[in-house]
Amino acid sequence: MNGKTRRFTILHSNDMHGDFLAEMRGERGTLIGGLSLLSGYINRVRREEENVLNVISGDMVQGSLIDSEFKGVSTIEIMNYLAPDVVTLGNHEFDYGMPHMLFLEKMANFPIVNANLYIRKYNKRLMQPYHITRKAGFDILFIGILTEDVVGSLKLDRDLGSFITLEEASREVGVICNAYRNDDIDLTVLLTHIGFESDKKLAAMLDPEWGVDMIIGGHSHTVLEQPAVINDILIAQAGTGTDQIGRFDIVVDDDSNRVVEWQWRLVPISADTMEPDEGLSAFISSFNDVVERKYATVLCKLSHEHQHQERTVETEAGNLFADAIAAMAEVDVAFVGSGSLRKERLGPLVTLGDLRVFYPYDGPLNRCSVTGATLKKAFAGFMRPDNRTGEGECYQVNSPVRAVYDNHERKLINLSINGEPVRDEGTYRIALEKFHLENCHKGLQISPGDLGNRKVFSTSIRDLLEEWLRHNQNVSRKVEGRLTYVSG
Repeated sequence: MNGKTRRFTILHSNDMHGDFLAEMRGERGTLIGGLSLLSGYINRVRREEENVLNVISGDMVQGSLIDSEFKGVSTIEIMNYLAPDVVTLGNHEFDYGMPHMLFLEKMANFPIVNANLYIRKYNKRLMQPYHITRKAGFDILFIGILTEDVVGSLKLDRDLGSFITLEEASREVGVICNAYRNDDIDLTVLLTHIGFESDKKLAAMLDPEWGVDMIIGGHSHTVLEQPAVINDILIAQAGTGTDQIGRFDIVVDDDSNRVVEWQWRLVPISADTMEPDEGLSAFISSFNDVVERKYATVLCKLSHEHQHQERTVETEAGNLFADAIAAMAEVDVAFVGSGSLRKERLGPLVTLGDLRVFYPYDGPLNRCSVTGATLKKAFAGFMRPDNRTGEGECYQVNSPVRAVYDNHERKLINLSINGEPVRDEGTYRIALEKFHLENCHKGLQISPGDLGNRKVFSTSIRDLLEEWLRHNQNVSRKVEGRLTYVSG
């Protein structure tokens, strides 16, 4: 390595979602994932390599009892132990409210960057927009980007704004890059939480003169074989959770301020190849002991394990929860956000803790009336192909709804309830959680004004689901064609 180049290793995670504990997987019962093993790998790389950076592209919180019981405070304390070099915000960092998010940010011993969230009245950035790390005599600029498209809660906050479009976000990147061009930035990395497809679109918009070298993203939980390269910008993501970590080994040239060599791989995290960080294990256990004592109560036993391995299609667990809500709220259609179901499997034994992890959100359940024409528009909205990329808002629905969408024609070709076609002029009752009601224009492509006779049926959807499960033992749901996609 000559004096004008330096080798760096960038380890990157995204969408950890409170995945702190290792799990047994496979026939041999190998421990997979968990922050203790992940930390062990990061520590090993720091010993082996000279210039190592560990970054996280959003959504550290939400998805485990350890996180939700302490409203993210436990997560930040655990992440302080992990000590990443720089982190950007994801949409779920806002789940406990804006004031609490700012409190968590103050707790962090690591920089959290975001360039395009603004306090509207003062046109002032809410967060530290960027962070410059100096390592091995090189200056590395990290910029955080989160568009309003992925933060539905922002729409409920009148004081906070964001650049809505990727075009405007790209211009904000240009503002920061132009301001520091004279500081001889050697490497520029965007930490984004907007989804892989949006990352590629953003890369294509960036002026090469701004010098952006890499986009390390999150939100869409994309697993890659190799990074995309758009506009000479490397774009990577590392799936979700702690079962793996992305690893870039790059060579940066000081004269051109560019990456001149790179290798990337997705490193599996398992006890077969990693030594756990025992200190972190003990620290996590101090939180886990509290929640295990509190949430070990058995709610019910399902007849079999219910799967939810893909958000964009009908699933067994999605059918179960949609049926529960429809029965309790007495509606024709219950829309359950697929992203609200945070794990891939539930049961057969279901404890209170299992429910809280699987469906961690809580809020009012609204019952509304819509015309048949609006209902068809809603199904056509969330079933459309560009909403099923991993970055949209998809839904699970109750039986006996049957919807058929033609991918080739890009249109809904059939919608029926109890075997009867939905009539445009008819009136139908639907159920939506408040978050999805307020953001219904995104996935369902309808407006809150299309919803009549709005009434809060329950102030706690989580209490409603708990009650239904307690009184419905040994139930079973299968995938049965509630949502069907055809091509011509």
